[in-house]
Amino acid sequence: MENRSHALMTGIFTITLLIAAILFGVWFNRDRVKYEPYMISTSMAVPGLNPQAAVRYRGLEVGKVDDIDFDPKVAGQILIRLAIDPDTPITKTTYATLGYQGVTGIAYIQLDDDATGSQRIGTSKENPTRIPLHPGLFDQLEKRGKEILSQTQQVTEKLNTLLSDDNQKAMMGAVNDLSTAAHAFGQIPEQLKPTIDKLPALAAQTQKTLSTVDKLATDADQLASSLQGPDGAVARITGAVDRAGTSLEAVTSGVELDTLPSFNGLADETKSSMRAVRRTMNNLSDRPTSLLFGAPSTPPGPGEPGFESPKK
Repeated sequence: MENRSHALMTGIFTITLLIAAILFGVWFNRDRVKYEPYMISTSMAVPGLNPQAAVRYRGLEVGKVDDIDFDPKVAGQILIRLAIDPDTPITKTTYATLGYQGVTGIAYIQLDDDATGSQRIGTSKENPTRIPLHPGLFDQLEKRGKEILSQTQQVTEKLNTLLSDDNQKAMMGAVNDLSTAAHAFGQIPEQLKPTIDKLPALAAQTQKTLSTVDKLATDADQLASSLQGPDGAVARITGAVDRAGTSLEAVTSGVELDTLPSFNGLADETKSSMRAVRRTMNNLSDRPTSLLFGAPSTPPGPGEPGFESPKK
């Protein structure tokens, strides 16, 4: 009987000691910080987020998630109640995103701020301040992934349209046309080869013609010099004309008065002829090349076709 009482006392003492240790641990580990209530209202999905999840401000843990529930006033909207350390600088530009711990998929609330030094805002238990929830990295990747898949589908459809049977036939026809054109361009040098082979002979002939023209011009200059020299043909013809005129005047003065009109007429005609010869000699002296190329054409006068009045 005594052994049973000792065993009973030992069991009661053990149980009491265990309960005391649990209560001491709970009391010792209890959170003595008085948190302030905040709220997040969102229509986005919050996968992996559970009550008691951590709330971090730029990487520092500042609170926890108190509760997650649906908004009774707005269908499809989720209310996330937060308990945040009052020393946390919650401002008008503070926003929240969902962060994930490693590969476990456990989510937490990540707080950040668009600016530094913004005005802080207060909150109350009756009317908690709402913090906007922005799309996180995975949400952005999901959104961009959907857009990329949509664009990929459009590109695939366009490629299918581009590579249809009709378009393939058209592209093959274009390739064949290019091949034919390239072959035709390849034959052009062969077709031009005879002409190219004749170019040296043509150049030599051209050079010979230019030499002939230069020689002709030199001969024309020599002819002009010989005609215009002191003992040239022009000087001799001019002297003969002058002597003929002098003789004609002497003959005219010595004849009788009854034959004077006939001699005067003959003298006038002779003078006209001599003047014409002199003009010809003068023109030949001024333009010796007219012997080779002919006299220049007389420009049209007023009233004639092609006449142009001189510009001022």
